[in-house]
Amino acid sequence: MNEATLEKMRKMNLFGMHRAFKTSIESGKTDNYTPDEMASHLIDSEWDDRKNRSIERQLKNARFRYKASVEELQFEGDRNIDKNQLMRFADCSFIGKYENILITGSTGIGKSYIATAIGHQACCLGYRVLYHSAPKLMSKLKIAKADGSYIKEMAKIEKQDLLILDDFGIQPFDAAGRAMLMEIIEDRHGKGSVIVTSQLPVSKWYDIIGDKTMADAILDRIIHQSHRVELKGESMRKKAKLK
Repeated sequence: MNEATLEKMRKMNLFGMHRAFKTSIESGKTDNYTPDEMASHLIDSEWDDRKNRSIERQLKNARFRYKASVEELQFEGDRNIDKNQLMRFADCSFIGKYENILITGSTGIGKSYIATAIGHQACCLGYRVLYHSAPKLMSKLKIAKADGSYIKEMAKIEKQDLLILDDFGIQPFDAAGRAMLMEIIEDRHGKGSVIVTSQLPVSKWYDIIGDKTMADAILDRIIHQSHRVELKGESMRKKAKLK
């Protein structure tokens, strides 16, 4: 009878329940549970399994470049990092408020790692997250315009709770890039959050975007209700190499 029950669980995709029940049978602990305790044990196991699989899907769909976690962030004094501020970001309440985070600093200082760590935490809390290198995203969208998949790509970006734009400002925007960036930011304004990382201070983003009118419109939407993290100090990669 147990084998038949296990097979039915498997066919119904109750993998957490299947694993818990099978383990209980093999360990001979089924007699240790009352009926209500066994039901609770199986349901809790299925709940945890589905939650973990959901997090795995979110992390896969986010397409992070790095593996990062909030627990592994380093808070050296010379980096100008406010630990309390980053811990507040880790609860991801800024996403529910449609607020943005702007992380600036020199190359190798840890901007992408911090952004990814926050994004990873958001996935664990059930938010939809998408990571993109800003230059590569612009190139991808230009190709999408040519092959007819542009609307589909933009719709995918729009439905995310959190969009991470990494390496913003590495190269100036052309007219097509400005228009696409404007569309992305306009779609997200008041509907979703953005984390932007850049080697350039925010004051120089106007020059990178290029067109003053367009830059005003884009940055007004990004900077409005945003938190800033301005990193300082030596490159973390350089420090790691020296060690």
